[in-house]
Amino acid sequence: MEILVLVGILVLVVGGCVCVVWASRGGPLWVRGVARLTLAAGEAVRKSSRSSGRSGDQDSGDDS
Repeated sequence: MEILVLVGILVLVVGGCVCVVWASRGGPLWVRGVARLTLAAGEAVRKSSRSSGRSGDQDSGDDS
């Protein structure tokens, strides 16, 4: 059962990445919506990983 969940998450991630690339090339409106959701989810994950525990690793060179 866990494998099916992980495969489902992988399919969603790959599909979101495909939509981001397609939207950057001028895809249909629904692709742009999925791309926005994918980018927003990525930003939320990035912000939560920054604030949730690696306060000692602030000097990692990833501050651009």
